[in-house]
Amino acid sequence: MTRLRLAAYGLPGMPLAALGLPMYVYLPTFYAQDLALGVGSVGAVLLAVRLIDVLTDPLAGHFSDLLPWPDWRRRLGMLLGTPLLLLGVWLLFHPNTDSGSAWLLGWAVAAYFGWTLVNVPYTAWGAELSSDYHERSRLTASREGFMALGTLLAIGLPAAFGLGQNPSATLHLMAWLVVALLPLTLAVAICGLDETRATRARPHWSAGWRLLAANRPLRSLLTLYLLNGLANGLPATLFLLFVRERLLAPEAIGPLLALYFAAGIIALPVWLALAKRMGKHRTWSLSMLIAALGFLPAPWLGPNDLHAYTFLVVATGLCLGADLALPASIQADVVDLDTAAGGGQRTGLLFGLWGMATKLALALAVGIAFPLLGLAGFVSDVAATQPDSALLALALLYGVLPLLIKLPCAYFAWRLPLNEDTHRIVRERIAGQTESA
Repeated sequence: MTRLRLAAYGLPGMPLAALGLPMYVYLPTFYAQDLALGVGSVGAVLLAVRLIDVLTDPLAGHFSDLLPWPDWRRRLGMLLGTPLLLLGVWLLFHPNTDSGSAWLLGWAVAAYFGWTLVNVPYTAWGAELSSDYHERSRLTASREGFMALGTLLAIGLPAAFGLGQNPSATLHLMAWLVVALLPLTLAVAICGLDETRATRARPHWSAGWRLLAANRPLRSLLTLYLLNGLANGLPATLFLLFVRERLLAPEAIGPLLALYFAAGIIALPVWLALAKRMGKHRTWSLSMLIAALGFLPAPWLGPNDLHAYTFLVVATGLCLGADLALPASIQADVVDLDTAAGGGQRTGLLFGLWGMATKLALALAVGIAFPLLGLAGFVSDVAATQPDSALLALALLYGVLPLLIKLPCAYFAWRLPLNEDTHRIVRERIAGQTESA
């Protein structure tokens, strides 16, 4: 694929990712403090929203698989989800002064469901745009690179406008950004790229689930994806606390986040080149090993170690590109295994399962980290001095636990059975089925 076509596919990832930071960082504070709903009430509502959100990905993927227009299944699904996403985000980011928990619950569910209706067909579409083992890595790298750019926008724009300490103004700005960019970038992708017209008979649902259960690479990849997502989710969840409480450097939060995502973008071409030489699964394994070792110094870092922590941020940020692009490319190859075994064209469903694993990993990270911090005596008051036990627990959860999870993940990712040669055999089986049909 030409670079223009790769860019056309990747562009919608930018506004989709730009939503992440305001939704996770600014929205809870805005509703809890500015609208005076309280931390407990906002936390309970957003937990309910996330639990609902975990269940919607397979449904959205299955829905896009079932659409009867083979050359518009993914694009039509994205078009149907866009108005719901934009409406939900706009009203969620522009509440009335008397908006309560019901407003937050309803429009947060709408925004998350709209995002899922767009994102699951979008990722499935990338898997179907090419059947080539390495071309798929370029497609996912384009998408994830633009998503990293979107995150940088969400970090940089509020700071550039002097709004970093104003959650309300930041949410308004990001709402305008998404409303302006998402329709435009979707139009570029939808008009500039087509879809495969291939249609295949789907098995009965019970036989289809038996095929999924028997797909060993699928089970292995889902497990690795969930565990590695948990290992990534723990430091992501605890990043603000680690920098603020352990390093005592809250002013460095914005620059460190920007540095982390910039490193991920810069390293993407290097990981793609390595994947062509080593294979995708072994390159992913190598990136997990480097990231695990990068977290190793965390328990020894304190208030005078910002420069050493910056090195940790760069080291783990360089691995971000591989962690985002290569597993998604391997997922597309595992979909081919399902197709060759008689599963039909179920790309949407399988990418919905991976989306569910992603969200479940993030939910587990929060569910593990914060209760353990509470048991260690962590004080939620910003002005309070944390006890040594809480600071030690923060360091162990931020650095050591991710390392302990990533090391076995790296080992088993290296041993994944699907490489370029086996994938070529799978594609030949699918081609043979198509010719016989």
